[in-house]
Amino acid sequence: MTADPIGIAAVRAAAARIGADIVRTPVLTSPRLDALARGRVFIKAENLQRTGSFKFRGAANRIRALDAGQRSRGVVAFSSGNHALAIAEASRLAGVPATVIMPADAPGIKIDGARQRGARVILYDREREDREQIGRALVTEEGLTLVSPFDDPFVIAGQGTGALEAVAQVAEAAGAAVDQALVCCSGGGLAAGWAIALAEAAPAARVVTVEPAGFDDMARSLASGAWERNPRLAGSICDALLVPTPGRLTLPILAAHGARGVAVSDDAVLEAVRFAAQELKLVLEPGGAAALAAVLTGSVETAGRNTLLIASGGNVDPAIFQAAFRQSAAA
Repeated sequence: MTADPIGIAAVRAAAARIGADIVRTPVLTSPRLDALARGRVFIKAENLQRTGSFKFRGAANRIRALDAGQRSRGVVAFSSGNHALAIAEASRLAGVPATVIMPADAPGIKIDGARQRGARVILYDREREDREQIGRALVTEEGLTLVSPFDDPFVIAGQGTGALEAVAQVAEAAGAAVDQALVCCSGGGLAAGWAIALAEAAPAARVVTVEPAGFDDMARSLASGAWERNPRLAGSICDALLVPTPGRLTLPILAAHGARGVAVSDDAVLEAVRFAAQELKLVLEPGGAAALAAVLTGSVETAGRNTLLIASGGNVDPAIFQAAFRQSAAA
């Protein structure tokens, strides 16, 4: 397994390319969370990023890097929601036609959001249809450029810009060095980008991927050194984190940087959604709260450490948000 040659120079180039498009999101702290963790916890609030998730960074970098011919023909992307929203918005800003392929069971707020940003939305059944096959057909038939949600060098580099920001913000605010970074993980584009950036910005920090229990293909793949697959493609509230297997580019990058993975239950994620709202005043979707859930459940050792985690998305379905508070009340 050989790491793809995406280096810190690509991340820095992405930061320059998308600087005018993105929001420099805050890094937040909480005395309550620090007490629970018995260490210092720093939260990179990418739920406050444009379109409500970190995905906008990678999408903007990929769209801005298109050549003139690609821009005129347009792009196609497949996504459970946040990548679709990001592609739709980045394409709108750049004047590029966009098509997004989304599972029919994606949260309505994400489907509507992609349409409102001018994208053509194609829905599919994630259990019976292959989104990649649908995308490849559109590439062949219409000459569109396929933008992977995670397996694209420009997307990976764009996601890494958040880590560069976060490490600088932690140093500025607290004079602290990052010991470990907890990253919500689906195909691994975010985690791979962060691993590349942290290797220079915080070389002592280890990346820990966080996935839903039962869908921890990245954690199992990092442990085995081979591409492991999930037995199911649906069945967790963390819709943003459900993929069949890690990316072809992302797994080697994470393995090369010594990353490891953990998994958290849906109940733990719901509690993290509630905690974020009540204690941190942040609205998070389940997939965006997975890294926080790992801290709250003690899935990762945090005592005496400086832990950076990402709140990766805030496009929560209202019913799920309400369920988080009902679960807390029933406990």
